[in-house]
Amino acid sequence: MSDASKAPGDPVEDPRPADEDVVGRAHEGLASAEAAQRDIDRAPAAATAPAAGGQTDEDDAAFAARYAGYETPSDTSDEPATSHTPPAASKTDAAPAAAATAAYASSPTVYDAPAPVTSPEPAAETVAVAPAASPASPQPIFVQAPEAPRPRGNRAAAGLIGLLAALSFAVLYLAVALGIGLLDGTYTFDSVLEGAISGATSWWLWITTATYFVGFWLLGAIINRGRWGHWVVWGLLLGFVAYGAHLVGQLFEAPFWQLTRTEGAELVEAQLVAPLAFAAFVIGRELAIWYGAWISARGRRVSELNNEAQREYERTLEAGPTLVRS
Repeated sequence: MSDASKAPGDPVEDPRPADEDVVGRAHEGLASAEAAQRDIDRAPAAATAPAAGGQTDEDDAAFAARYAGYETPSDTSDEPATSHTPPAASKTDAAPAAAATAAYASSPTVYDAPAPVTSPEPAAETVAVAPAASPASPQPIFVQAPEAPRPRGNRAAAGLIGLLAALSFAVLYLAVALGIGLLDGTYTFDSVLEGAISGATSWWLWITTATYFVGFWLLGAIINRGRWGHWVVWGLLLGFVAYGAHLVGQLFEAPFWQLTRTEGAELVEAQLVAPLAFAAFVIGRELAIWYGAWISARGRRVSELNNEAQREYERTLEAGPTLVRS
């Protein structure tokens, strides 16, 4: 309906929106509240000031009655004395504020809470990655070092060859004894066989032979892989060993435990220059030379084998360990 068709007594509608009217009334209420606060601030000063210009008690009563609806704030805070807590608004001033609050509550405008801002990119997922397995460290391979070759000796061979030399000594020694017996008439050609059997079982033969074997083996152990010249020179010792062994054998043949001291001395003196004693010396000396040559030849071969083994050992060390894969 337009404004021209309305009667003079009809109420005129406010063309402003309802929201603007409510806001205006709210502002008016706030202005009234501020004016009342200013009056309250001035009220204590007026109450405490002395009456001037013939003001009566009735005026004071009227002033007190006017501000009877307000409460003077108590100074209970720790703030300075000049600051005051605003008093509560009066009922008449609170009405416009309540109306403004109701208008806002009934307003169709809805204020939604702002939506949370989300990143357009998806959040990176935290993935626990197991540490990469480190490559297995190479295990040490223990290789047993080759043992140095043990030098071969010639002592055992000297002992065996010495045994053959001792048997040869026994045969030659017995043969010389039988020949001397034939020459001096002790044996005849018919009794030579009996003398050979008797000599083969006698003390003088085996004592002399055993002593010679021991001496030969000791000399071979000392010379070991030595040259033949050592046997030629030191073979003289074996001759003296055979000579002394002959004397000891004659004492055992007597036997010496049945002889007196004088008889024993006479026997030794007779055998010192006996032909068989000299024969023992010569046989022992010659056998040492010839059998010593055999021993020295074998010792030379053993030395070559030892040198070759040592060279092979050194080549193996220089080559180092080799890994054989099956």
